[in-house]
Amino acid sequence: MNTLHLHTPRGGHVAARVFEPPAGTPTTLQAVIGAAMGVPQRYYADFAAWLATQGVRVLTFDYRGHADSLALLQHRRVRHVDATLHDWRADYEAATQYLHALAPELPLRLIGHSLGAQLPGLFERTDHIDGLLAVAAGSGYWRQNAPQLRRRVLFMWHGLVPVLTPLFGYFPGKRIGAVGDLPAGVIRQWRRWCLHPDYSGSEGPAARQRYAAVCFPILALSISDDEMMTLPGTQSLLALYANAPHAIERVTPQDHALARIGHLGWFHRRHQADLWPHTLQALRALPQRVAQAPA
Repeated sequence: MNTLHLHTPRGGHVAARVFEPPAGTPTTLQAVIGAAMGVPQRYYADFAAWLATQGVRVLTFDYRGHADSLALLQHRRVRHVDATLHDWRADYEAATQYLHALAPELPLRLIGHSLGAQLPGLFERTDHIDGLLAVAAGSGYWRQNAPQLRRRVLFMWHGLVPVLTPLFGYFPGKRIGAVGDLPAGVIRQWRRWCLHPDYSGSEGPAARQRYAAVCFPILALSISDDEMMTLPGTQSLLALYANAPHAIERVTPQDHALARIGHLGWFHRRHQADLWPHTLQALRALPQRVAQAPA
């Protein structure tokens, strides 16, 4: 594993890791893992290392102002981080460009976990990307959240975020056990998305045009016991990718003789023998991308 410090647009500092296949194992594919909201790249390290043993060069990263990327900053205080979800999109896109440049001849695919499957639709360029495997991903619009979550998120969006963010200068999620510590610009923009039926499409015509310009294939793994994302939410997200060939595979814990998967379980090391091989198969099986859609 190699650690990197990527310099991204608008002064971003991004900590990243590259997991290389072991000596003697041919590299046949490259993949960038886009993390879920508030989830550090270290959570995906075991999965990324396992993928590397299967011949996949993998890059993980932390969005600016979060986890290892926060440690790159001199002040190391989330309240001082000037970042929005547009900046996180730029960090993600820069990570894909870095990995593509290492071996332009190899297919480059994204493994997007939740937020990591939402942001690629806002990339400025996607011609270097060959596909997206979306895991536990969907629209974050509150009415499409899982039923047990809806009442709690309304309290978060109308109570906790408006009160705590200006008080602390960031969203102190660690203190209250919700999502994690997030820069003020990120949580405020995410709040706007989650309260709007169009979610990230609510950014306006330019955002919708970027989603519509995506032509890489997408396979969404929708998990039946996901406590956050619902099947209608996944369908809404894929509807934003209007010109991308896409499909949804519904996965239940029973399919793999498991008691539970949930929103965060897919990448846990306990699933190396069941869910991880399923992921690799799905990643390799993504179809060829089609011609670039008109902007």
